[in-house]
Amino acid sequence: MRVSGKIAGLSATWCATRLALLLFVFGVYVFPGPDVTTDVSVIYQGWYEVLRQGTFPLADVTWQYPPAAALAILCPAALPFLSYPHAFFVLVCLADLAVLALLGYAGLRPGRSLRGAWTWVAGVPLLGPTVYARYDLMVTAVAVAALLAGTRHPRVMGALVGFGALLKVWPALLLVGATRLRAWVSAAVAAGGVAALFAVSMPGAFAFLTFQRDRGTEVESLGSLVFHVARHHGWQGQVLLNYGSIEFVGPYVGLVSTVAMALSGAALGWLVLWRRRAARFAPHTLADAALTAVLLFTVTSRVISPQYLVWLIGLAAVCLCFRASRMGAPALMVLAAAFVTVLEFPIGFIHVVVSDTYGVTLLVLRNGLLVAAALTAARALWRSTVPAAAATPLPPQPTLAKETSAT
Repeated sequence: MRVSGKIAGLSATWCATRLALLLFVFGVYVFPGPDVTTDVSVIYQGWYEVLRQGTFPLADVTWQYPPAAALAILCPAALPFLSYPHAFFVLVCLADLAVLALLGYAGLRPGRSLRGAWTWVAGVPLLGPTVYARYDLMVTAVAVAALLAGTRHPRVMGALVGFGALLKVWPALLLVGATRLRAWVSAAVAAGGVAALFAVSMPGAFAFLTFQRDRGTEVESLGSLVFHVARHHGWQGQVLLNYGSIEFVGPYVGLVSTVAMALSGAALGWLVLWRRRAARFAPHTLADAALTAVLLFTVTSRVISPQYLVWLIGLAAVCLCFRASRMGAPALMVLAAAFVTVLEFPIGFIHVVVSDTYGVTLLVLRNGLLVAAALTAARALWRSTVPAAAATPLPPQPTLAKETSAT
């Protein structure tokens, strides 16, 4: 009865919050700020019309996604009785429900907790309607399923990771804590198979690689704070729609972007070092490592879009399914960052674009929370898995032999 009551509470809260999100994306109520649903009704639907002809958008530099992303863009065709945008929103909602079911089931097992399910239920609506107007929630659902398969079904995990990486690259980071070779092999086979299928069946499957190359520094990223401040001291750059996002363009942008990539390289180096030194792998380590890795690469990225927070919420939720996880503090910081994110986008985005005090303050708070979460997670992961250096033994001390008297 007690368990059924907890599940009922989770379900009721999920229904209430998701109804609110659907009312916003369906246009019944207007959410403050710019209309976030145009990405679906204009951009996604435009890609849909191209993809259904059997080719990728070869002439569109805003297509910057791996080939399996085409499946997310094409999936509204499964609901032909609805308009494209409405079908997309319904399918994202169903993916949201699938994550809740996975986390709820996992949370009822021995040694587990429903904290993860509650983190998902409470965290997703903090991002506002943006979370239903992007396909990132679908990718997060695949990542959550992969991590929960994790230690018991490494081949299933690997296949899901491989597929997820072909949806939006970042799920490949879930393998950082995998200790079974079967998971890595399965991921490689799945990714290779899906990639080969798209390569032979649809022209332009990997054009996104060249489109990504010339990205700048997006106005919400950590590095962008340099230019938000510099604009008040005579910096002669601009804020432009560039490669599908609002970016800084002008002097020193290339340098800051290079520094960001160098920091990502340093994050990768730290993860390699951690993996070489780690010796204690508990059931929750896989999820803890995944959250840490994605946090590190998110904060060092040239782009931190609002929908990226749903990745972190999903991974934090999986961590908190385990009672022994050390990721409680980083998870709370992620939730706080999600709330600040909705204040920054879409509600206060104009303030960010013009770099006024309010907009810059929101960015400092959001990005500061993410940096703190990344560093806290990295420290907790290291301390829970890397044994403390053994105390150096003292050199043997000479002993005094008892003198015996000669008789």
